[in-house]
Amino acid sequence: MSDQKVLFVLLDEYADWEAASLAAALNEEPEGQGRKFDVKTVSLTKEPIRSIGGFTVLPDYGLDDAPEEFAGLILIGGNSWRKEGSERVMELVDKAVGKKVVLGAICDATVFLGRNGLFNKIPHTSNYLEDLKETAGDSYTNEAGYLQQQAVRSGNVITANGSAFLEFGKEVMEALQSAPQEEIDEWYDFFKQGYHEYMNTKQ
Repeated sequence: MSDQKVLFVLLDEYADWEAASLAAALNEEPEGQGRKFDVKTVSLTKEPIRSIGGFTVLPDYGLDDAPEEFAGLILIGGNSWRKEGSERVMELVDKAVGKKVVLGAICDATVFLGRNGLFNKIPHTSNYLEDLKETAGDSYTNEAGYLQQQAVRSGNVITANGSAFLEFGKEVMEALQSAPQEEIDEWYDFFKQGYHEYMNTKQ
């Protein structure tokens, strides 16, 4: 497995902090090894989009020319998942489900999946249950499957709330088997604990 694409779906006003650390970890090229994954960005079109933090991104692909083959599809949260036009992302989601590749959604992107019926047979989480129920309406029938956890992995599907970008990243990396488990754990612990506390545990 070499240089497989992982597609990050970024809509206008996307939550930049939810994407950055995971994308960097997946895009890394270990010393002496070929790069395992190639992170690419997808939006509705190839027009520039702007993050909540004010970063402007020129997407690698629009939905019309997104690759057919990819190892993972990561839906990053933000303020546009409830807007008209976002439904077109289901074209890619359906491909991911059909190919049984890793599908991740964080923050309001989880509500998007719930609204499209993807949570009705699997354990999942979101920002909070009442909002998911209200927004998804009759398309959501699995309240019993909602878990009050930072991140939940069910097979190839990973969901998380907007504060859980590290937990989300860890689950996605494990699902993709992007590195040995020990390295994934170290990545998570380093950022979760902070430099000094992490280094103290290593002494």
